[in-house]
Amino acid sequence: MTEIEIGKGKRGRTAYSFDDIAIVPSRRTRDPEEVSVAWQIDAYRFEIPVLAAPMDSVVSPETAIAIGRFGGLGVLNLEGLWTRYDDPQPLLDEVVSLDDDAATRRMQEIYERPIQPELVASLIAKVRAAGVPVAAALSPQRTNQLWKTVVDAGVDLFVIRGTTVSAEHVSGRAEPLNLKQFIYELDVPVIVGGCATYQAALHLMRTGAAGVLVGFGGGASHTTRSVLGVEVPMASAVADVHAARRDYLDESGGRYVHVIADGGVGRSGDVSKAIACGADAVMMGSPLARATEAPGRGYHWGSEAHHSELPRGERVRVGTIGTLEEILLGPSRLSDGSMNFVGALRRAMATTGYSDLKEFQRVEVTVSA
Repeated sequence: MTEIEIGKGKRGRTAYSFDDIAIVPSRRTRDPEEVSVAWQIDAYRFEIPVLAAPMDSVVSPETAIAIGRFGGLGVLNLEGLWTRYDDPQPLLDEVVSLDDDAATRRMQEIYERPIQPELVASLIAKVRAAGVPVAAALSPQRTNQLWKTVVDAGVDLFVIRGTTVSAEHVSGRAEPLNLKQFIYELDVPVIVGGCATYQAALHLMRTGAAGVLVGFGGGASHTTRSVLGVEVPMASAVADVHAARRDYLDESGGRYVHVIADGGVGRSGDVSKAIACGADAVMMGSPLARATEAPGRGYHWGSEAHHSELPRGERVRVGTIGTLEEILLGPSRLSDGSMNFVGALRRAMATTGYSDLKEFQRVEVTVSA
């Protein structure tokens, strides 16, 4: 790829966000009803390619169950309020009532309470009892501490999620998580990320991960770009990781690692573009935080917003527009791409003539001038 000279001593390549690209119609079209948007990771099949991000404003036990029944996957946040407090509702009420100036500091105080392993187990058990697949997320820093509790509680998919996760973390203070050894010894499939480059993704795939999360600094509540100066536009990031998956498929003799776009998916068209760039599914936060059932009640925040030393996110007002079912499956009452995400994906695939998600990854795209 052509690099651009930033100055005499630095060059950089051009990268693209989902807003920078568009999907090109082909010579064939289909009926939307004849399009499959199902995907399967390990032994688990999902009727829609949507994972709800493990954020307290999005996923409660109830919304995880509801999303599972709609055919998606709600990922539990095992470092959130449900694993720190017996009754998190008063704290949720407080978070959404705070003034903007006080929100970050008060959230830091609320989330200082230690995680309770017994609450981790009961949270997983509650979703499992509903009969839907259970996915739960920990940061790399917490994984060594809590993984046995999580597996013993019956999790189906283990998610290790951070702002950025590498297979080669270096620390002079503590023994870092050995991802390859950890995944090899675990009895459940692991999804790990985020990552945003070809090489980082390839290394994560070599650890044995079943899926890789793609994204860095692109979420609606992130301020990573302004705080750290780090961000990777999502269309380029997904395409790079898709290339790593293709090369790893050859290297490993046919082992397929799922690529999940995690960030930058704000409108229904972004889902189509993510899959067109090579994703198998998307992880969404802010669109689902706008549901009437969402625990954030129109506000949205992630773990970066209450980091004890360097917050890289904020509590943002996203509003409430409809039910989870309307946002995911329709019908839509708005024309801005904020509702009926799955219906829009079906229609994009039908308009371009593709019958399933893996075929749709081959669709032609253009770049805006």
